Amino acid sequence: MVNKTMARKFKKVAKTKKGVPKKYLQGSKNPTAKEKEILETKRKYKLGLPIDVKKVSKSRAAQAKKKK
Repeated sequence: MVNKTMARKFKKVAKTKKGVPKKYLQGSKNPTAKEKEILETKRKYKLGLPIDVKKVSKSRAAQAKKKK
């Protein structure tokens, strides 16, 4: 049986000054805008406010796209 008091341990990852993992911003056209959006979504989620998942998903996909 596993001891319930033991917490899971994860590797440390490189983060920005605001605490967003750098991997999340990698390859985006505008890393600061993406970081802002991630932090705003995080804040809303923590407060229990409604989040427009479609809008967030669309903006993140658009950030990652490269123009041809």
